[in-house]
Amino acid sequence: MRIFLTGGSGKAGRHVAPYLASQGHQVTNADLVPLDHPDVIDLRVDLTDAGEVYSALAGLATHAELDLPEKPTYDAVVHLAAIPAILKQPDAATYATNVLSTYHVLEAATRLGIAKVVFASSETTYGICFAQGERKPLYVPVDEEHPTVPEDSYAMSKVANEVTARSFHARSGADIYGLRINNVIEPHEYAEMFPPFLEDPALRRRNIFAYIDVRDLGHMVQRCLLTDGLGFEVFNVANPDMSVAATTDEIIDRFYDGVEVRRAMGRDETFYSIDKARELVGFDPQHTWREVLDDPRRDA
Repeated sequence: MRIFLTGGSGKAGRHVAPYLASQGHQVTNADLVPLDHPDVIDLRVDLTDAGEVYSALAGLATHAELDLPEKPTYDAVVHLAAIPAILKQPDAATYATNVLSTYHVLEAATRLGIAKVVFASSETTYGICFAQGERKPLYVPVDEEHPTVPEDSYAMSKVANEVTARSFHARSGADIYGLRINNVIEPHEYAEMFPPFLEDPALRRRNIFAYIDVRDLGHMVQRCLLTDGLGFEVFNVANPDMSVAATTDEIIDRFYDGVEVRRAMGRDETFYSIDKARELVGFDPQHTWREVLDDPRRDA
């Protein structure tokens, strides 16, 4: 596929873009800074400028495409670009940038007849991650039917983007899939970040004790690109285990007292349900922090 990928120089994108290229796709990285990867095409695009987005999506990606009898079109858009969290820029700038850029990408893609858009939403939409004080989910495991009522500018922008995406699907009929991505972890971060998590699970409360290995995120994007006909959908994206050494029963007792537990859960199972992604697009994550670190509770 010929793929227009935004934010390919960011934390997730710098792994996802080369992964998609390794799967045989031609990937154009639309970002303000280049990725400088030999298998990925860089194009500087300001996504808050509607004209630049239209021009980039309608244009050529390489000089070699000049030799084709007709100008090629993009088969899919993968929209990962965003101000990635609160406290990076003022709240108003975070909201405005994320909402406006997503609107421009969705409008240009659908008007140009691109039939597949995969965009990054967020775990924060459930209102827990950046809540003031402690906020518990209404039930666990948290699935895509859980209410999304955040109070912070970043999560608000992601909820707004989901509403916008649903509307562009209704207008165009394109497949538009939103990924409610949990905390993205690069392979080197297990050794750097996870030892404290294994000692104190409270450090992971705001992430619903979940995480997503960036390699498995690339796999999820690939599965979405290969799955047609779902219309508009949102998917939780996480690894199947928790990012802590405590068991699910221990987490429920300590952190989720009084929270409805809707079904029996495995000993290490994530509270951030990925059942829908597994069923509808064949998501099959393979990585875990246990590849790098010993589980201190495994034999407990």
